[in-house]
Amino acid sequence: MTVSEGVPLPSGWRCINDGPVPLRCWWSPVETGLASAPPLTHLRNENDPLASRKRAVLVLPEVFGINAWVRSVADRIAAAGVPALAMPLFARTAPELDLSYGELQLAEGRRHKSATTAAELLADATAAIRWLRRELNDPQAEITVVGFCFGGHASLLLASLPEVARTFNFYGAGVVQGRPGGGAPTLDVVPQITGELTCLFGLADPLIPPHDRTAIETALHAADPCGQRLRCVGFADADHGFMCEARAAHQPQAAAQGWRLLLDALGR
Repeated sequence: MTVSEGVPLPSGWRCINDGPVPLRCWWSPVETGLASAPPLTHLRNENDPLASRKRAVLVLPEVFGINAWVRSVADRIAAAGVPALAMPLFARTAPELDLSYGELQLAEGRRHKSATTAAELLADATAAIRWLRRELNDPQAEITVVGFCFGGHASLLLASLPEVARTFNFYGAGVVQGRPGGGAPTLDVVPQITGELTCLFGLADPLIPPHDRTAIETALHAADPCGQRLRCVGFADADHGFMCEARAAHQPQAAAQGWRLLLDALGR
């Protein structure tokens, strides 16, 4: 049964079998029959021929897997009016990874990250997008990718897919140095991006030092000199993980701005 059939489905786990391996995802649909429309349904220009196109968000987690916070992100996006699917990044080595925030858990997540390749991430994302479009009964549904930490790095890779209309990369580190599984730096995909890209990072993030921020800004400017599609947003005094309320690095002011930018973009 699909969302388009008008029967609301509760948030919960869904197994997607459209790709090389099964993907245990968290699915947050938009409930139908609400007393009032979700906030974002009022924002689109009804005269825009693309306004009737259905939309969905693909959420990419940190190295901690699809834990309670990542699930809450998908639920919050759905509550705002856009269905969201959180996809595992380690489907081959830890398909049900759900870790809390601690040093031992970080080390475990990084082990799985080291065993993951860019090709695997692209193949899994393609399967997830195919599932989303089928679930929405719209083969042209607009796809936004939102990623955090290693999911932010992966989101930059996925931005090169023609199916992706918009990407929000929250503090994706290491894109200047390499890519998952080896090869040219992930930053090299920027010229291939045809949609919108917003890279957001804290200016106090040691994992994205000034040299890296400059390289990212330079690459985005070279591909989009006017800055209409590709942009960087920095947050003073914000550290790595500033969006996550469950982490010590949470920075409420920066997180609120990050959410505002994301929801404003989804409402266009």
